[in-house]
Amino acid sequence: MEYKEKQLDEVKVFKDPVHRYVHVRDQVIWDLIATKEFQRLRRIKQLGTTYVTFHGAEHSRFNHSLGVYEIVRRMIKNFHQDEGWHPEERLTALCAALLHDLGHGPFSHSFEKVFGLDHEQFTRNIILGDTEVNEVLKRVDETFPEKVASVIQKTYKDKLVVSMISSQIDADRMDYLLRDAYYTGVSYGHFDMERILRVMRPTEDQVVVKVTGMHAVEDYIMSRYQMYWQVYFHPVTRSAEVILTKIFKRVKHLYKAGYAFQIEPTLLLPLFKGDVDIDSYLQLDESVVNYYFQRWQYETDPILSDLCDRFVNRRLFKYIEYDPEREKNKLDKLQALFQRANIDSTYYLTIDSSKDLPYDVYRKGKDRVPIYLQTSSGEEKELSTHSVIVEAITGKTREDHKLYYPSEKIAAIEDTSLREEILKLLHVRSSHNMIQ
Repeated sequence: MEYKEKQLDEVKVFKDPVHRYVHVRDQVIWDLIATKEFQRLRRIKQLGTTYVTFHGAEHSRFNHSLGVYEIVRRMIKNFHQDEGWHPEERLTALCAALLHDLGHGPFSHSFEKVFGLDHEQFTRNIILGDTEVNEVLKRVDETFPEKVASVIQKTYKDKLVVSMISSQIDADRMDYLLRDAYYTGVSYGHFDMERILRVMRPTEDQVVVKVTGMHAVEDYIMSRYQMYWQVYFHPVTRSAEVILTKIFKRVKHLYKAGYAFQIEPTLLLPLFKGDVDIDSYLQLDESVVNYYFQRWQYETDPILSDLCDRFVNRRLFKYIEYDPEREKNKLDKLQALFQRANIDSTYYLTIDSSKDLPYDVYRKGKDRVPIYLQTSSGEEKELSTHSVIVEAITGKTREDHKLYYPSEKIAAIEDTSLREEILKLLHVRSSHNMIQ
């Protein structure tokens, strides 16, 4: 029997709090899970710094990746007798679902911003490079790694397979909404996934949904909307992300300035040099980064020491609402006052912005294929033309801006008039109200 068709002697299962069980029967999938590159995802949190706000949010990208694989497996099981599904794409879809997040780094998005990295490109590099994952995929076929990588890159010839993993209603989103809601303990992200899977239908270009399942899809769209604003963009989580970003920036600055670290950031040096190969990238996970943060609390550089202490011990920045249109001069004034107070505004005064577009119809240049409903006659109609709820939020971007600052440092300013001038701009009434 060819490797691509080889099955395990019995179905292996992972007990999962969201899907109850994740089922594995393919030898290829079992072997991919056992690779060191995939096991590394156990050491990368799915939600980055969200655990500082929702203490249960300790789940990993390993959990999530298995979940996405399981949803795609169930989709295929439902599709297998439908004319729109091509059975030969089964293994490609399963492998792409399992490996779609393989290239995430520690504290994913904050890490990427500072060092100019792209986790999707690293996912592709790991799949195509000299790795255990590549070796397993090549056992299927010499061209198979490229097929799997192109699905994740959204360039694969079969657009249906791409849409199952990356679209406005895909396995990736369905798993992370349910999983993140479960681990954060909130109710916002819950929707009837089983119903959606039952009414999904494969077409040549994408997955569509039977019109009878419209209300389940509405619930899914609104769950996503609520999760972004109540969990993913939570201001306390964003405060931790701000500090995390500042730590990376400070370390990068100190390295370039020739600072003598007591604990040399050996594993981060390729990032500072802009020469990150797959091997050095794969050595980085959150256990490594957290070790450095723990030790850097005792560095002689006061800014690095303070920022690491804040992150490790959850001494976060406070925040106020900020309107970039009406308050353009506020930041400049605060930066000048911070300088007078000998507080480095580069690291201690930050505007953080969040933006989300919950649902959109297709527009040129946007990678947002709309969700289509399939009527009883087989006609396909775009979701917002049928749903009043979805129409109300379609194409509407919501933005939020916060200004973050260190309340303790401001409270410690000895010059009373200077301190009160800063507090007035921050709309904080008095010093004793600043530390909560």
